[in-house]
Amino acid sequence: MREHVGLSLTEAAALHRVDKTAISNTESARFGVSADRVRVWAANYSCPDPAYVDALAEMAKERSGSHWWDEFRGSIASCMFDLAELEHHATALRHVQITHLPGLLQHEDYARAVFREAVPPLSPEALDLQVAFRMRRQKLLDRADPPACSFLLHEAALRMLFGGPAVVRRQLEHLLEQSERETVTLRVVPFSAGGFPSAGSSTMYACGPVRQLDTVQIDVPNGVTFLDSETHLTNYRAVLDRVEQRSLEPGPSRDFIHKVLQEL
Repeated sequence: MREHVGLSLTEAAALHRVDKTAISNTESARFGVSADRVRVWAANYSCPDPAYVDALAEMAKERSGSHWWDEFRGSIASCMFDLAELEHHATALRHVQITHLPGLLQHEDYARAVFREAVPPLSPEALDLQVAFRMRRQKLLDRADPPACSFLLHEAALRMLFGGPAVVRRQLEHLLEQSERETVTLRVVPFSAGGFPSAGSSTMYACGPVRQLDTVQIDVPNGVTFLDSETHLTNYRAVLDRVEQRSLEPGPSRDFIHKVLQEL
């Protein structure tokens, strides 16, 4: 908002009657911000979008309280809290999964097998914490108002034998069970569909309360990366649309998963 109206940090600080370091620290998320301050600063910046301001103020209000992921602070990587918070606020989630099945749909045994492949290896205690955190994230789907979730699963993810055939068999059965939820849509991208954009990484697109608060999360070898510039959002919406065009419809996708299951 500050940049949109062409104000420097010094000018914004004078406008808000604060030190410019307060502006800098707030914009870089080193300091929290109250709902009241969001509204005052937005008004000072003449933001023309009340829905955007309301969404920001509501999120600021929620951040001042405690959340389930706070129990894990100091035990697992901080980026995992960002992911949990992103899912918590999302109105819809769109996933493309290439080699792993999505965390929100993983059976506990499958999740444990995935985390056993971590480098460096996790201690038994750390592995238990990672699995517990992933299972707790899944309660998002049990909320009274869960986000609509669309999962584009590449055939490679269905055929990777994390934990061996018995574990994957139970995982695929679990996947089919979860696909019966009204808010969950599964679509398979078979090998026969050929290439598609961003085939090298799994992606999640989280739809915020308003378009400006959408965020893209990408899996990378050392963790996750979050993107929220308008250019990135526009590009990844196009990526997801193109991958979806190459996927099977939900009914044939379930049949495809049954077929893979029978082959194990």
